[in-house]
Amino acid sequence: MFRPSLRSVFLLAVPVLALLVLTAWQVYRPAASEQPAQPRLGLPSEPLKDTPLPGRGDPTALLSACGVDDWPRPVAHGKGEKSRDPQLAFGGWGFVDPGPDQPGKARFTVHLAVRTDQLPLLLAAPLRAGNVTLDVFGPHGEGRRASARGLSAVVVDASFEGAPVRPPKSGSFRVAPGKELLLDVDLPAGAVCPGYTLNDVARCTPELSNDSSDCPVLTLTLTDPAIRDHRALVAGEPPAGMSDRLVAISLEPEVSRA
Repeated sequence: MFRPSLRSVFLLAVPVLALLVLTAWQVYRPAASEQPAQPRLGLPSEPLKDTPLPGRGDPTALLSACGVDDWPRPVAHGKGEKSRDPQLAFGGWGFVDPGPDQPGKARFTVHLAVRTDQLPLLLAAPLRAGNVTLDVFGPHGEGRRASARGLSAVVVDASFEGAPVRPPKSGSFRVAPGKELLLDVDLPAGAVCPGYTLNDVARCTPELSNDSSDCPVLTLTLTDPAIRDHRALVAGEPPAGMSDRLVAISLEPEVSRA
């Protein structure tokens, strides 16, 4: 009967062992398309502190909120913040850098529209300084990429992008039913969290994704006493319980907060 020698057994085992090693490598090696995990934010080991920013209205960079993954809708000031009369809606946002040879500076601007349905809304003209908050939430539980309080909105002309509108002599901006009051709000560079810039704070992850769940969520609020009075008139209720704030959220999760 044939009995393989130790040398024969060794020669047969080597190719088998090599095949097993190669198979294991193919199974467990990282795919070529996979990118190494990147830190979500370049946060330092010490907690960040809120920082005053230049500008009217005493704006503040809420850097202590960087990376905090809480609900994009803020706690309500009162009743009516989810109503559509009046309503604050996003018209888009983006980064513009005119370059070194052109006037102006790099800006990240959020475009909005105030709308009403039943009754005219009268807002103070010029708009109150420091009555705007803005937060940019990264996708996939990343938390805030930027956060600012005490910002100011500018009323702009619909016929010429970004041109400020002079306050009317009446002392009020009138938003008639079916019409829009267009606003621009700039995000200060100092309110952007470490690891991001004005240029990439609103980029999706991955960058070229068309899935809304891969993209940041913006939350912007605008506060004015006239909003409370308007809601009370529409609802036929006392103003005391109504919110004085308009809230715009670019994409609100369709799940319960609880």
